[in-house]
Amino acid sequence: MSNAILAISIIWMFVFMYAILGSVDFGAGFWGMVYGRLKDNRAGALANRFLSPTWEVTNVFLVMLVVTLVVFFPSAVTSLALALLLPGSLVLILLTIRSALMVFAYSAPRFQNALSIVSGTTGLLIPALLVLVLPVVAGGFIDPADGRLLTGKLFSSRVTYTYLAFGLASELFLSAAFLADYSREAEDEEAYLVFRRHAIWLGPLTLLVGMVTVLSMGPEAGWLRANISENSGWFLASATAFLFGYSAYWWKTKRGQGAPRIAFTAFILQFVLASYAYGVSHLPYMIYPALTLQEGITNPSIFRSLLISYAIGLAILVPGFYLFWRLFLKDKRYLNRG
Repeated sequence: MSNAILAISIIWMFVFMYAILGSVDFGAGFWGMVYGRLKDNRAGALANRFLSPTWEVTNVFLVMLVVTLVVFFPSAVTSLALALLLPGSLVLILLTIRSALMVFAYSAPRFQNALSIVSGTTGLLIPALLVLVLPVVAGGFIDPADGRLLTGKLFSSRVTYTYLAFGLASELFLSAAFLADYSREAEDEEAYLVFRRHAIWLGPLTLLVGMVTVLSMGPEAGWLRANISENSGWFLASATAFLFGYSAYWWKTKRGQGAPRIAFTAFILQFVLASYAYGVSHLPYMIYPALTLQEGITNPSIFRSLLISYAIGLAILVPGFYLFWRLFLKDKRYLNRG
């Protein structure tokens, strides 16, 4: 495996982890806003209970993603920064507002209503802005003369909106599937039935929008669509994982109808397979047709030093993330409070 492939695999791992954690985090904010205003609604209370300790962990992966991209592919930073200046700046502004309210809202009850609105709204806007990266790097939306983003062309293209629809559908589907499992873990059957219902209708919708997104790719991304066709076996495996997980919502278990833990695990596998296939289809380009992986990778000596640093850092972080999981997502005293 070449240095470039190993480096982009690490970056893609962080992209995937942030996509999953971000979907659950931002989606929980949206569901908290939708159901939090209803009196005595367990679904809203449970979504906000999950949101309370997790938002900072999600932001850690965003920071790691950006830092990893900068250090492994320094030549790509200028091109990406120029092309993504507008959506990237808006994401940072929205994250700042959301994080500020997260810090103060739990100690100042008067901010609770504002937190609910901001968390729910940004839960839709931030993923929508982040997913704009995908059509941009696939080609056709960057001015070859000066590297600027062709904003008018981007927002007048139908493929942009199919990507946006897929990003939002995936976010709401994954968050509903996770919160269904979280509700069952908290022994809250009322909330479980609410999120199970949303996962059931959002699952097929996400699959359908994903297929429409691929079919709607314009001529600029014809190379990507052709590569996706060559890797269709991985996408079929992804669809199989989805069908297996989807069926788990009707399994009979000792705790009632459905096995949400198995369902969510299968959905994660589904996204692993699909994201791998999409990533392989995108090779060898970082930004089509301007920049390949080999052109953007740092020199070998720096690469080796960075690899050692990341190995040490992950050895420290992984036990911390496991402890966090045990404390906030498995501890019955926290799950059952309120």
